[in-house]
Amino acid sequence: MASENSPQVARSEWWRADTATLHARKQEIEVLKRQLDAEQNAILAEINNRGVRGCSGHSTLAALIFEDFLVSDREAAARADRVLALHAGVVGGDVIPPLAPLTAEAAAEGAIGGSQIDAIIRTLARIPSTVPEEDVRGGEKILVDLARRAGPRQIARAGRRLLDKLDPDGKEPRNEDPKDTRPQLRFIKHRDGTLGLKATLDLETYARLKSDLDPMAKPHKAIDGVRDSRTQDERYGDAFTDYVRLKTTSRNLPGQAGEATHILVTMSYEDLIRDLGEAHLDLVGPISATDARILACDARVRPGVLGTAGEPLDIGRSKRTVSLAQKYALTLRDGGCAFPGCDMPVPRCTAHHIVFWRHHGETKIDNLVLLCTKHHRLIHHSEWKVAIAQDGLPEFTPPAYLDPSGEPRRNTMHLRT
Repeated sequence: MASENSPQVARSEWWRADTATLHARKQEIEVLKRQLDAEQNAILAEINNRGVRGCSGHSTLAALIFEDFLVSDREAAARADRVLALHAGVVGGDVIPPLAPLTAEAAAEGAIGGSQIDAIIRTLARIPSTVPEEDVRGGEKILVDLARRAGPRQIARAGRRLLDKLDPDGKEPRNEDPKDTRPQLRFIKHRDGTLGLKATLDLETYARLKSDLDPMAKPHKAIDGVRDSRTQDERYGDAFTDYVRLKTTSRNLPGQAGEATHILVTMSYEDLIRDLGEAHLDLVGPISATDARILACDARVRPGVLGTAGEPLDIGRSKRTVSLAQKYALTLRDGGCAFPGCDMPVPRCTAHHIVFWRHHGETKIDNLVLLCTKHHRLIHHSEWKVAIAQDGLPEFTPPAYLDPSGEPRRNTMHLRT
């Protein structure tokens, strides 16, 4: 629809409009497109915070955008980055403020668009967490004001000057002799509440790690013509997650207090029973009750249940989950992740209690199913149901909004003996 000041011209008759009208209308349309993009980003942010993306089996917000909007990997990743940077998130039940709130306001006005937003958030993401918040917002305002009249190249140039001002020391000088590099590893909590690692590795460690991760990070096989939608970074992230899980189950690693490697999850007895509240993950902090239940399926997690006064009621034994013999039986039956269409092999899966252990589900074969990390979280977070059929094999029923027929599905990717 044209503005009040623009002549009314039928869409098929722009040849009748004068040049001034054409220029005015194209600018109006650009503003409308940007406003619609901002509205869609707000909707995607809400979907992401609710966890609805998991209900359809998407592993990330970028994967949802890739599959739902039929865009390229690169565009999906960029659009997901904008959503996460411009809107508040939820991590472990805590609301995390957006990285770029002033940018979000300008985007909602339709004053700036995608590539301009990308240039701003790339700069803001590089500002050290030690910089005071008021200085960060002041720098963002400078970039947003510039973006109203400049393109991404100028914004990036201004961003480099801003970083020089806020972080005059800049990056440490590059070591010209990487063979003498001393390995370093730092655990990081990012400004948006996510967790990460920063590492400097010697050549041998780098080569060993990459050699181990490369085969695990290969794209999954295409299923019904749909290829793996994960970006390369996401594939390596999934591979590293599975790598850590595999390595920490090794009996050759140093233990803690004479025991195998474990982590402690603590929550109150009432929260455990009522399915509410939050738990505390050792070395990390508060996590949701749902995440605690997922972790409780892992044999390397030691659950601690507290009474109303905080006294320990039960410190579960890590051996309570799946025995080696049971794992062999599950390997023979499931052959890998049992979720329909998943080709994840056995070493990258864990045993899930179909009737949750906290609901007195027993640790026996007909109450267990092998799931990869992605589909393990999906079962806990969504309305997907899993059951053991009469023939002894697991089958999955999707939520009604995905398949109203309620027809159970099985995995045909693994050969069973």
